[in-house]
Amino acid sequence: MTVPSEFGYARAADGAYIAYRTIGAGPIDLVWQFDFLGNVDTVLESGFFAIQFSSFASFTRVILHDRRATGLSSRNVAVPNLETRVSDLVAVLEAVDARRPVLGGQRDGGAPNALLAATDPGRIRSLIWYEPSLRSTWAPDYPWGVGPEYVDRESEDIVLWGTTAYGRAFIETEAVGGHDIDPRFAEMVARLSRHTATPDVARELTRVWYETDIRAVLPSIQVPSLLLAYEGSSIEDELDYAAGLMPDVQTRILAGSESDNDLSEFIEEIRGFLGVDTAPSMDTVLTTVLFTDIVDSTLTQARLGDRAWKGLIEQHHAIVRGMLERFRGQEQDTAGDGFYARFDGPARAIACAKAITEAVRPLGIEVRGGLHTGECEISDGKCTGLSVSIGARVMAQAGPGEVLVSQTVKDLVAGSGLTFDDAGEHELKGIPDRWRLYRVAS
Repeated sequence: MTVPSEFGYARAADGAYIAYRTIGAGPIDLVWQFDFLGNVDTVLESGFFAIQFSSFASFTRVILHDRRATGLSSRNVAVPNLETRVSDLVAVLEAVDARRPVLGGQRDGGAPNALLAATDPGRIRSLIWYEPSLRSTWAPDYPWGVGPEYVDRESEDIVLWGTTAYGRAFIETEAVGGHDIDPRFAEMVARLSRHTATPDVARELTRVWYETDIRAVLPSIQVPSLLLAYEGSSIEDELDYAAGLMPDVQTRILAGSESDNDLSEFIEEIRGFLGVDTAPSMDTVLTTVLFTDIVDSTLTQARLGDRAWKGLIEQHHAIVRGMLERFRGQEQDTAGDGFYARFDGPARAIACAKAITEAVRPLGIEVRGGLHTGECEISDGKCTGLSVSIGARVMAQAGPGEVLVSQTVKDLVAGSGLTFDDAGEHELKGIPDRWRLYRVAS
């Protein structure tokens, strides 16, 4: 019996083409994001992936896609940051009419799934993450990340990109399966890399992931989640750490290793988990909050007089609301000269804040902005809670024309082209601990 398979392109919001393929026709949609190497054609012909996806297709409709700048998707575009990957994922879901799918992925392939599940839980049925990778580099509070020696070695390996020598170097660096190098496996890795991207794109994608940290997102994931890893793998302890951050999660340690190509336990764990379908809580959601206000507004009002001030405020409000519409922000509240808005993507929120500060200058005023990403409670359609208060306090630290962001925001926009200056640690009024803030560079 032939397994149904269809190829197509989804059109992203900015016009880029995102290549996708569906396999199988099961009653549940399983969207799977593989980890970097390969494209939606070659992964179906390659060892572990071929077995994995053909098995999934026996009981689901599998939906695969190539991230932009790689594979069969648009190549003449900038490499995607996490927010763009989520936007492209949504475009694919809409193109194939996937309603409340299960989102699955391996390593950094699971990161955009986690962000979408946290920001739009009503769209997602559940989450599966194989070998979850929350960040890639070492930090004092994240001992599982790689050190500078690994980063340097991987940079040297990319020089060999596309060659069998790269395949061997990749296996040595990753210590895949803990076995001697299989020449056939090395050639498969080489072929997958050739069909993924050019060396410069591979290097840039790697850099973006080295700068990304998804940990702050995990506590906001309300949908049922399954985390898996093979026993003895370096990811085992990290899996337990990730599970400790998530409110509704199961973990499974699998016997053997993926290099054995015996995926029966892996497949059966996922088959069993797909029976879980708990409606997610809609009372909380991960969001980015933006606060802005006019600097020295009282002095400006006294200088202009009430009539002129009223006209200025009307112009200011029109500019801010125009920018919120342009960058798909939702106005939550306004009082006097201040605005509070929410966004489902932190990079767009930053772009909106910068656009506002620049657009109001011809009016003879300066606006400051502050942003934070965190879990918010939904009350009467508006976001409330501690994360909102943090956003307001971050703004209060900003100077004229400045936009300040929290560490969480900075970690989630790696690869967006945004640059930041360290603004130091601050005490935020009424908020526990000290907070490191970053100034969005011009």
